[in-house]
Amino acid sequence: MVNQWTEADTSRFVTVRHEDTDYRVHYNDCDPKTGGEVVMMLHGSGPGATSWSNFNRNITPLTEAGFRVILMDVPGWGKSDPILCTSSRSDLNACFAKGLIDELGIKQVHPVGNSMGGHSAVAFALAHPQHVGKLILMGGGTSGVSSFTPMPAEGIRLVGKLYRDPSLENIRAMMETFVYDSSNLTDELFQARLAAMQACSEHLENFVESQRLFPAQFSDYTPRLREIGAETLIIWGRDDRFVPLDFGLRLVAGISDSQLHVYNRCGHWAQWEHADRFNRMLLDFLTN
Repeated sequence: MVNQWTEADTSRFVTVRHEDTDYRVHYNDCDPKTGGEVVMMLHGSGPGATSWSNFNRNITPLTEAGFRVILMDVPGWGKSDPILCTSSRSDLNACFAKGLIDELGIKQVHPVGNSMGGHSAVAFALAHPQHVGKLILMGGGTSGVSSFTPMPAEGIRLVGKLYRDPSLENIRAMMETFVYDSSNLTDELFQARLAAMQACSEHLENFVESQRLFPAQFSDYTPRLREIGAETLIIWGRDDRFVPLDFGLRLVAGISDSQLHVYNRCGHWAQWEHADRFNRMLLDFLTN
């Protein structure tokens, strides 16, 4: 499906105050002006990532169904301000997500989080349950240790290498690990990701320094998952080389009103690799 929205036309900024400092936060606002419910999309932690780059294949079906789609760049990524994180990155991102919807006057959202965005969405649901409709998690939501995969996983190691050496070669290695079938990845996509990384070197430097100061950037919420009351859809790739499938099993075991769908021949980017199927599943979940 061709996206009827463009990044440039939907680009917006707000100022969010956190710990006595004002941060400029970027988001894309795809609003069909139907007065419909709001879907808030939250991106992963890869260098150069934005919610637009993570979710641009998923916007139009939602807006055609009447949903307003907000795609947030958390501080430290995209066009949002740089930030140094010396505690839980998941909780920090949730604070900014709350600040964004407060600035926009939005009372309730359906958070959709991929990877780090899943961690952010779970943190948001735990801290602000009254602002959550339904919850959608892909390839993320809690941290900890895998029972089957040596940690850190292959993809996470490649992310760390790319943050320290942002080269085209390292981008290619990381992104080819993102997906099950890398034949759809193009040189144009690699170049675009490199340009996004080079647009703000401070983001890269701060991420490396943040991990040095506080290695456990992403919280293990496993003991608190039972507190989540929102109806939750969990989607995973069986071939995820970043966050192993048993993390998804942990989420579905801990969140009482949840379901888990696993795509075969799918890596860490279910919403990109299986976009049409993902969009149909997401719409069905949100509307029924």
